[in-house]
Amino acid sequence: MSDTPEEHKLEITTQIVTTLIAEQFPQFAHLQIKPVDHGGNDNRTFRLGNEMSIRLPSAEEYVSQVQKEQKWLPKIASHLPLPIPQPIAMGVPSVDYPWNWSIYKWLEGKSANSLEHSDADLETIAMQLAQFLSDFHKLNTAGAPAPGLHNWWRAAHTSIYDAETRFLIDKLKGFINADDSRSLWQRALNSKWDRDPVWVHGDVASGNLLVKENRLSAVIDFGCMGIGDPACDLTIAWTFFRGKSRGIFKENLHLDEETWARARGWAMWKALYTISELENKSGTALAKQQQIIDAVMMEHCGYSRI
Repeated sequence: MSDTPEEHKLEITTQIVTTLIAEQFPQFAHLQIKPVDHGGNDNRTFRLGNEMSIRLPSAEEYVSQVQKEQKWLPKIASHLPLPIPQPIAMGVPSVDYPWNWSIYKWLEGKSANSLEHSDADLETIAMQLAQFLSDFHKLNTAGAPAPGLHNWWRAAHTSIYDAETRFLIDKLKGFINADDSRSLWQRALNSKWDRDPVWVHGDVASGNLLVKENRLSAVIDFGCMGIGDPACDLTIAWTFFRGKSRGIFKENLHLDEETWARARGWAMWKALYTISELENKSGTALAKQQQIIDAVMMEHCGYSRI
């Protein structure tokens, strides 16, 4: 997870993007450029005409992800059951913008976090996403990037965030059950992935799922991709799915309980981090993260904060 404050991220305007296209890809200069709704934080996304999009890192710490996506996405796309971003070209630094950036083929669909979903819709999406991840986890990993700063250590063991998680549990004990949180976290630490490394998306969140006609139409934003332990890809079980759809997602991934124990650890860590960043620790934003912690805690020890 990035720790770059929003105020330290580069402001990327339509004018800057228009200039980049005119200078580096004049064949596209006649096409309309406009910002995309829910266009991302770590990267800013713009639409280029009707068939392409432009994606630009908003801070230096995301720049290494550009060449990683340019290299690996074309190699894996044909092996997956859903569309993923398809690089068309890579832009280079200029006077107006300091880093590499990408042009992609446009993917149809709306961000899943911008839509209301019925239980039936969620059950369909859960089945589709489980199949996608199952296939993704089976891809050849030869030469693929191991966890590191390029992907915020996604696919590493949960212990990479041990010190931070223990600090957050102590800091937020007024909002959570600290003893049970430590128990859940220790359970995650005690488990391990003892198989070969697998491909990991690294940020499987509703904002990175595109939906069209109530079905999953694409998976986007592979900047945190790498290989290792798939547990970090499973947090969406609690951050997006609910009830029967959560069960469908879990049942169709065929992963062992040790992996789900680490997944619960990842989900709690992320929720704790999000709570710690809230300026106003009340209202719906806080309640949403507490609900995530409640859900993983119920699976861990039958405990609910409420």
